[in-house]
Amino acid sequence: MKSISFTASATRQWIKLSPDVRKRLDAKLMEFASTGLGDVKRLKGRAGARLRIGDWRVIFYEEGQAIVVAAVGHRREIYD
Repeated sequence: MKSISFTASATRQWIKLSPDVRKRLDAKLMEFASTGLGDVKRLKGRAGARLRIGDWRVIFYEEGQAIVVAAVGHRREIYD
């Protein structure tokens, strides 16, 4: 299983989410870290990938055996 860490800005975004949304995102993020399965797509024009969980997106990149979450947010706001 890969470890999961957050950037400072992603931590601030994570804290602002409601507890039920955080729980959903955390479950899918843990599933991806342990199995590598999920709705993941590489991003064009920038390094990294996105994990889709309903209307929510987790933007991340991988460093060795670690997943570094760079941003978390709703789909209408995350790609700005």
